[in-house]
Amino acid sequence: MRVGIPTELKDDENRVAITPAGVAALHVQGHNVLVQAGAGAGSHIGDDAYRRAGAAVAVDARSVWELSELILKVKEPLEPEYELLRPGQVLFTYLHLAASETLTRELLARGVVGIGYETVQLDDGTLPLLVPMSEVAGRLSIQAGARALEMISGGKGILLPGVSGVRRGRITIVGAGVVGFNACVVAVGLGADVTIVDINPLRLSYVRDVVQGHVTTLMSNTANVEAAVAEADLVIGAVLIPGGKAPRLITRAHLRQMEAGSALVDVAVDQGGCAETARPTTHHDPCYVEERVIHYCVANMPGAVPQTSTYALTNATLAYALAIAGKGWEEAARDDPALARGVNVVAGDVTHQAVADAFDMPCRPLALEPS
Repeated sequence: MRVGIPTELKDDENRVAITPAGVAALHVQGHNVLVQAGAGAGSHIGDDAYRRAGAAVAVDARSVWELSELILKVKEPLEPEYELLRPGQVLFTYLHLAASETLTRELLARGVVGIGYETVQLDDGTLPLLVPMSEVAGRLSIQAGARALEMISGGKGILLPGVSGVRRGRITIVGAGVVGFNACVVAVGLGADVTIVDINPLRLSYVRDVVQGHVTTLMSNTANVEAAVAEADLVIGAVLIPGGKAPRLITRAHLRQMEAGSALVDVAVDQGGCAETARPTTHHDPCYVEERVIHYCVANMPGAVPQTSTYALTNATLAYALAIAGKGWEEAARDDPALARGVNVVAGDVTHQAVADAFDMPCRPLALEPS
């Protein structure tokens, strides 16, 4: 199969969809890989490294899109890329369609097969292609929040671990999934006063055991969320519904109860955000103020550490990319229910229920003919 890797267009997105080792794995299996010149520069991977691994290097994005049957990306296509999509082409990337009706309708109109990294799901509910980036984003969220609290960022000027004789910063994490867990580990390690809220008591028990009790765990309900947010210096929004819009658990009224100069990091903003006041920002202009609270809502947080993120992402996606390239997407999905769950749109139909529900569209469940 002809596999293409274009340069990412999203603002400050320096990740690339594959490493040279990933290219070599595809090349060994007989696939032709075409990488756009400079695609890996932001991750400090040069064109020559891709050539040595067996890839050809294209001078522009149009060549990559037009010559490739399978497109591997990091983030969803942007408007300049819409015209490059074509019927039957397989797009394998983070799609987050429930957060963008415009992109959903473009993919439907152009007959693309869209497979979202974020909706590939194992039988036990694990999202294997979301996990590595969720780990990165969760750990980064504490760094980002600490910066937002600094006076230079407009924050209240509090040091999260505190010092002798001065209270520690209070962090509330809403959601104890992969993002929330990783945020909690870093926050506890930093020495902050940490509270984590979730609907799953078993998950809360697990988090508490891992950090050896150095965290307050609360069951998620309206009263607990309100109280935990109100007393926090920093709130981390880390709630996820696979493939669907994030629930708005943190309201404007909650934020009004926080002290001026407190901070909110909404990691769920690429799925619409779990705070009522969230809107996407970029790495170059990451923060804004609502209700006297500093908001950090960068939609591609792992792009801040692209070298780590690129290698972690390829580690997770490569086996699926090899299967799609080797068997074709239909047979690969037939053989792997996890991959089948990742298929969001096919030939003008929405095939993922959460995406259909987000825009009140009909859903046509994926029907794969037996081989």
